Amino acid sequence: MINVETAPQKTIKILLVEDHIMARMGTALYIKNNPEFDLVGQAEDGLQAIDLASRLNPDVILMDIGLPKIDGIEATKKIKENGSDASILMLTSREDKEDVFAALSAGADGYIMKGSNLETLTGAIKSVNQKAGWLDPVIARVVLGNIQNSAMIEKKEKSENNSYGLTRKELEVLSLLSDGLTNQEISERLVISISTTKAHVHNILQKLYLEDRTKAVVKAIKEGLV
Repeated sequence: MINVETAPQKTIKILLVEDHIMARMGTALYIKNNPEFDLVGQAEDGLQAIDLASRLNPDVILMDIGLPKIDGIEATKKIKENGSDASILMLTSREDKEDVFAALSAGADGYIMKGSNLETLTGAIKSVNQKAGWLDPVIARVVLGNIQNSAMIEKKEKSENNSYGLTRKELEVLSLLSDGLTNQEISERLVISISTTKAHVHNILQKLYLEDRTKAVVKAIKEGLV
């Protein structure tokens, strides 16, 4: 029988950045008690975080946002600009959309809320260490909501600024045409008469310089009218 020795699992080197002493002590204790982690340093402000990040070469930086001297977002940006390969996990109580996107734009690799259970925090640390990123479910909803809202605004702007002179109602009819609805179904959906629907379809075809509704739908999709 051949004995195969496996190399010991490498611990994740963590730099903790937190200005509130009790919060820092509690998080530090959690890290020290986890055999998979190695707490290599602690900072209580943004400038210390930048200095220690360059000197200690951590794998993961747990970064609060509300720090003295310079905040966690600016510190994150500076650390990334300095060429650090550390993954930065924002550990904060802030869930404002502005803070979330500012942190992610600065280069943060993850965003987790204070108060998350230890299992979740452990998973988040491991995830960002593997360059997989992490978003707290609360923050994920903020990000998703912003993306969906932006998409809706962009679609509305495209529709309202079309170069064919299509009215809002004609765009509604065109959208329903693209969904495969018949004239009768469109009439029922928009609560208008069948003759009014036909008039809208006729106007749409004229403005798009096309002779049938199928080509109108194809053109509308290609040019982002629906």
